[in-house]
Amino acid sequence: MTTFGLVHGGWLGAWTWDDVAASLRGAGHEAVAVDLPTEDGSATFETYADAVSRALEGYDDDVVIVGHSMGGHTIPLVAARRAVRHLVYLCALLPDVGRSLADQVATETDMLNPVWLSGLSEPDDQLRTRWVDRDIARRLICHDCDDATADGVLDRLRPQAALPNVAPFSLAEFPDVECTYVVCTEDQFVQPDWSRRVARERLGAQIVELPGGHSPLLSRPSAVVDVLLSL
Repeated sequence: MTTFGLVHGGWLGAWTWDDVAASLRGAGHEAVAVDLPTEDGSATFETYADAVSRALEGYDDDVVIVGHSMGGHTIPLVAARRAVRHLVYLCALLPDVGRSLADQVATETDMLNPVWLSGLSEPDDQLRTRWVDRDIARRLICHDCDDATADGVLDRLRPQAALPNVAPFSLAEFPDVECTYVVCTEDQFVQPDWSRRVARERLGAQIVELPGGHSPLLSRPSAVVDVLLSL
């Protein structure tokens, strides 16, 4: 039995993994979806990794960690804290050693769809942003979900604090763990060409391509489960 640690993306929550987790459990595995303290203005990616590590205490080393979107900055930190068999980056942002996410956003102009900032509020007093343009949020996060699913996602979006973005990636190198990067070919948020390039350059990862947009865990969970069960 494999334990799958499921790490959500920015502005989202553990609920995004509900369908994937149910299918993994139905296949005889364990699934642990972790709610990250994304609304906490004092939390960093290290804080997020601590939360995931605590949630996985007591599980053996047959653990696969899956990070969606911004979760890609958390999962290598988890692998530096505990035994992990495999890391899966799902339409994910990838750290760059010695650099912050904010620096990447400023200089890697092919990483994100530039319209994303137009959909967000100004930061509040805890440097948290919220999605204020539902059309942009839907286009980027869940454009290929059916209307009911997309509305449910948009209704549950929550604030995302910016502090994790400003600290340089804290590891001197990526953990020596096998990696898979899942690219969705119509991803409207994280640009697929960027994903393919950096997954090879930074991780030497196996690349799996799926059709569809940025959140296949919501739009086509069975396809995500098939990838995970193949590892």
